[in-house]
This record gives sequence, structure tokens and C-alpha cells, in this order.
Amino acid sequence: MYQKFKGIILVAIIVLGGPACKTQKEAEIIHYNDFVDPFIGTDFHGHTFPGAALPGGMVQLSPDAGVEGWDWCSGYHYSDNSLMGFSHLHRSGMGAGDWGDVLLMPTTGELKVVPGSKENPDEGYRSRFSHEEETASPGYYSVQLKDYSVKAELTVSERAGFHRYTFPKSEAAHIVIDAGHGIRNSYRVGSEVKIVSDTEIVGHRASHGFVKHKKVYFCAKFSKPFQAYGTWSGDNIKPGSKEDSGVYTGAYIDYTTAENETIGVKVGISYTSIEQARLNVETEIPDWNFDTVKENAAGKWNQALSKIEVQTPTEDSPALQQQKLTTFYTALYHALLFPATYSDVDGKYVGLDGQIHIANDFTYLSDFSLWDTHRAEMPLLTLVEPQRNLDAVRTMMAQYEQGGWLPTPQQFGNSYTNDMIGDHPVAAIVDAYKKGIDGFDAEKAFEAVKKNAMEIPPADHRSKGRVGLEYYQKYGYIPYNKLRESVSRTLEYAYNDWCLAQFAQALGKTEDYEYFLKRSTSYKNIIDTSTGFARPKDDKGNWLEPFNPTFVGHGDERHYTEANAWQYTWFVPHDVEGLIEMEGGKDKFLMKLDSLFTISSEVQETTSDVTGMIGQYAHGNEPSHHTLYLYNYAGVPWKTQELARKVMDELYHDGPDGLCGNEDMGQMSAWYVLSAMGFYPVAPGQNVYTVGSPTFSKVTVHLDRAYYNADQFIIETVNNSNKNKYIQSATLNGKPLEKTWYRHEDIKNGGTLVFQMGPEPNKNWGIKQEDAPPSMTEN
Repeated sequence: MYQKFKGIILVAIIVLGGPACKTQKEAEIIHYNDFVDPFIGTDFHGHTFPGAALPGGMVQLSPDAGVEGWDWCSGYHYSDNSLMGFSHLHRSGMGAGDWGDVLLMPTTGELKVVPGSKENPDEGYRSRFSHEEETASPGYYSVQLKDYSVKAELTVSERAGFHRYTFPKSEAAHIVIDAGHGIRNSYRVGSEVKIVSDTEIVGHRASHGFVKHKKVYFCAKFSKPFQAYGTWSGDNIKPGSKEDSGVYTGAYIDYTTAENETIGVKVGISYTSIEQARLNVETEIPDWNFDTVKENAAGKWNQALSKIEVQTPTEDSPALQQQKLTTFYTALYHALLFPATYSDVDGKYVGLDGQIHIANDFTYLSDFSLWDTHRAEMPLLTLVEPQRNLDAVRTMMAQYEQGGWLPTPQQFGNSYTNDMIGDHPVAAIVDAYKKGIDGFDAEKAFEAVKKNAMEIPPADHRSKGRVGLEYYQKYGYIPYNKLRESVSRTLEYAYNDWCLAQFAQALGKTEDYEYFLKRSTSYKNIIDTSTGFARPKDDKGNWLEPFNPTFVGHGDERHYTEANAWQYTWFVPHDVEGLIEMEGGKDKFLMKLDSLFTISSEVQETTSDVTGMIGQYAHGNEPSHHTLYLYNYAGVPWKTQELARKVMDELYHDGPDGLCGNEDMGQMSAWYVLSAMGFYPVAPGQNVYTVGSPTFSKVTVHLDRAYYNADQFIIETVNNSNKNKYIQSATLNGKPLEKTWYRHEDIKNGGTLVFQMGPEPNKNWGIKQEDAPPSMTEN
């Protein structure tokens, strides 16, 4: 079953007395890993995986139970009771299936080289398992394979997986390497295996799916020489064969094992070559001490999680305290998984030009799901892992130099995907730069983001640049009869233009600043003031009829991205004041915003992404994530406080179904981490955090002195509890804070923010126009 915890570590235990007395510093060790349950999000539509990974590591070694179906995008769903084996690459909370490369499975008895089905596991190498015999913690996973009486344990280094299999007494023990396996069988292009010696097998898998032209190389080393071996192609087993290739190939090895004999397998992964995969595993895991690798992985996670230290209110029951700690630190764990390392241990990587390059003085990363993660995930990294944030920006710059364009808005592997909408590299780059994470060529970066915003790529390169830019430039919006998802694209490009304006201003480019600031008001061209909704408009300027604001739609009738008009109208994060005016003023704005959370949740022709409903607010998908914070802009901050707590309390919890929608590469969890601390970046690039309702009695954010002017920033609450969710008053560094926001500089310079909490709203705090978060500027 999913991981349970025996106790709650609320304060450090200090051992006193006697000659063995430890110093306070030595005794104050908090094991943050104990609060992480990797099974959270593996049920419902969370699409997370429970296996072993490191913060931003290349390898995610995890069980695969299914490879088809939307809820198996990570290869695992908590409803399963059999699994196929353990593969080395997974993505957290994606809505698209891919990865699952290089699968290993230990078996006994008759050799089988096809996985078999969930309905009849006996027809293949698949094995039944029970959640009661399955455990997971940061950097470690184990499960008992019932059909083979084998205990499988997994841990990882940055670029290699380490398997430890404990076998029963058997004269027919096997380890199967399925080189053709992957999540989505239709994505297979080719694979190869080669048995190099009686302790090493190498190969690769190529696929073409969500990630275009993906090729993964591996080098597997075995702690015990195998007695026999072979390969297969399809279901054709070839005993004694040392090499094979084709669309679906693999290798197997045979052993005679004693009772409880352990066999280790180290698997290096590389996107560059087999030789690089061998270098990765030999460098990172030079010996066969599984427990040392496991402990190193746990240590890296504990260090990463310790960046944010929280204390629960004493008014909370022990059970509630444990739930809050587990939910929070698991969210932080999920948020730190990606973006992932892509370069090898010596810096080599395959660029977007298909050539091998070397990352000098930085780690080349991958998996920028920026439509999702520009909102909260990337801003969270600026706080707790600014170096990885800088690596991300430097990676984007390398991608621009090698591929000619910044990926918009997503990049996985060495290909442009452009699967989602928007131009959000600019948001991530500007947000980092303005926060002082500026170890990159800012002029070159501006050149890159401006090219995306101004140049239309050739017809054969439409996976690059802004899709529909020609219409956006011509009409000031994207007509629905020219391009699908036209409303969402227009709204997001307007925000992207505002980000560009902020970058231009920071670099002293006045003409560019004025141009992009004006273009950032393009959202007004699709706000229908008669209905108050962002609405599809054709190239003649006519509104779409008939119009149903609950309609999501599919295909050419999909005018909003995974959402409807109720959910997307609010995506004007950079100019909320302007949106309020378009809605007819504060009163009408508030009436419509109230209605969002109170009307029926029924949605017409929806998609599986639209989940976590409160009225028409859909927290299970990213376009809604900033919306409840908009009450701060309209002078009723207590409604933000109430709704922030409602979402945290009702739509997140510590069970396998503890996420109300796709994790989406850390965004769903990053929202929780920031909101639980009591703030949220509505418009990344603005350096402003707007206030919510902190759920902890104390939060200490430990800052990196290389990027910050202080060691920590503290948020304290007085009289906090589940009922006392409303802010009564606040002080920042001892001075009254009446505003419902503060600047990144306040965090950067260190200090203490204190909130007095109470059970009823204080309708006099933060209500004045001058108290509202700024729009368009930071003034």
C-alpha cells in the first residue's frame, strides 16, 4: 500500500547528558524524506510515477504496468495489480504517453519474451504484485513480484539506474531486457541489443511520438556473470545469439540461483551514444554497493527538500499535521523532479541541430513543459534551485543558437514539439533575469525572444516560432476561422508580449518596450464586453454564434486550450486592472468572478483535462491556477484567502488520488507549495508575489547566497488553524503591510513576514486601490 509514516518530526530531538552528548547542530537533523509519499498522484488522473529518481536527474527508474490509455502516460496507475518490469525514463503527470525506455524484468521458470496482458499475465513475463508489498521513498522503490518470488529494488544516480533483484532458489532464473518496450507501442521505430560479454549488454531504442526522433542508448552491467544468453525479435527467441535489431527486440540472460541470492544490474543511460552510456554508469556507480547509492540518493533529496522548512500549527491534530507535512513535501518532491538533466557526465549532449555538443560550465537540461510550468514551477525554482533555473535558461540559449529558434512552448529531447500553445520561454527567461539569475548573455536572449515574437518561420518549420503569428500581427488577435484554439493563443501571446516589454525595459530598449507593451493589450480585441467573456472572433470581426461559455470542444471547434470561456477569460495576468475595466468595473468583475466559483460545474463537450471543479473553476488544469488570486486586485482579498484554503484542503491530500488533475511536470505541485506558504506569482516576469492564506505556522525559505543577499526568508503566522484562515493584519520586517502583495526583492534581501490570522475576514485589510497588486508595472 502507499507509504505510511510512523511518526511526525515537528521539532528536533536533542540528546542531552553524558559523554556521548551531541551538539545541537548535530542533533537537529530533520529527515524530510520521511514526509514524501511518491504514490501520491498515481491514482485518478495525476499521472505520476512512484519509482526512483533524483532532483532533475536524467534517469527515472520506475515500474511500468500499462503502456496504452490516457491514465498510463507515466506507465503506472494505482489501479493496477500486475506490472511488466522496470524502465528507466518517465515523465511526471504528462498528458501524453512516451518514454518507458529500456525495460528490465527478473523472472523464473519458463522464459517469456513478450509482456503479456493485464487480463492474462501468465501469457508473458508480466507479474502480479500487491500494494501491500510495494514501497517507495525519494530515490528508492521496491516490490515483490508474486509470480516469480523475486524482490525487486531500484535506486538511481544522476544518469544511471541500479537494480537489485533477490531471487528464490531456481535453476531457471532470467533477466529480460526489452529494448523495444516503451509507453505507446505505436511509437516504436527501432531497437538493438548486443551482448558484449558475460556481464555487459548494450543497445538503444528509437521512437517517434510526442518526442520526435528520440534515441536512447544504454549500457547494462551485471554483478554476476550469466550462464547462458540469447536475443529475440518479435516473439522469435534466438538462444546463443549475441546481437539483434528491429522494431521490437531484446535480450535475455539465464542464471542458476540460490535461495535469497541477489544479483545487481547497473544501467547507464545516454542520449548521445552507447559509449557515453557506459561512461555515465562507470563514472557515477563505480562499484556494486546498492545501499551506498540508495543512501546517496536519499541524501540528495533530503538536502533538496530542506530548502523549505515548515512548521504546522499546534492547533492542528496530529493526524492533520502529518497530512499537511506529507502533502507539502511530496508536492515539493514532485516539483523538483524536472526539468531533467540531458547532458552526459562529461557534458556531451545532442542539440536541436542533431549534432553533439559539450555543455561547458552548465548542465544541459530537457523537458521544458513551459505552457504548464512557466506559471509556478519555474518561479519556484528561482527560490529553491536558482542554479538549475540558470541552467534552464542557458539550455534555452543553446537551443536557440543550435536550432535557430527558442522552443515554443515545449521542448523534450532534441526536438521541437510545439504541442501546446503560447511562447513561454520568454516568461521563464525574463522572470529569471529580473530576479538576478543573470549568468547568461541577456542581449542574445532578447534577440531570441524577439525573433519568436516577430518572425514567421518557413512553412516546413511550423513547429518553431509562434503558431498563427501572421494572424496575430494582421488582426491583433487570431481569428477562429483561421486557427484552432484562437482565443487561448491570443490571450497567451498578449501576456508573452508583456514579458518581452519587461525585458526590453530592463535592457534600456525603449522603442521595443513601448511596442510590445502596446501589443500586450491585444487581449482586449477578443473580450466581448456584452457578455464579459473572451470569445472567438472571425477574420471579419464577427463573434462566434451560437456561443456557450461552458463549451470546451474538440478539433476545429476547440477555441480554448483544454478549457472553456469561463476558465480562460481570466488569463490576463499582466493587466488585471485592464481586464476589470473591460468587465465593466469592479462590481461587475466581482459578480462574474463570484459566479465562476458558484455556478454549475457542468461542462459541454469537455476533455479529460478539465477536472478539479469548483463551479466552472478547474484547478486540475493550468489556465485556472492564478484565477482565485484575482480577488486581491479587486479589493476583496478575503475571498482569495478562503478559496486558496478550499483548494488546498479539498483538492490536495496524502492518498494516491491526492491530485485532482495531471501533475504536468511539477506545475500542479508547485502551485500547492507556493500557496501553502501563502503567496503566488500571478504574472511571472513582474517580480511580485500576491498574498493568499498561509497554512503553516512558520515557513523558512533557505536562500542560495550566490543569488540572494540573505540566508533565509521567514513567513510566520499567529493564531493559524484550519478555521483561522483569514488574514487580520500583517507586518514585513516589523513594519505594517497593508498591501496584498510584496516584491521578490523583499525575499532576496531576507527578513520576516508575519500574518495575524483569524476565523472571520478582516474586510478592512488590503481593500484600498493602492493595496492591490500592480498591473502592467511593478509600481
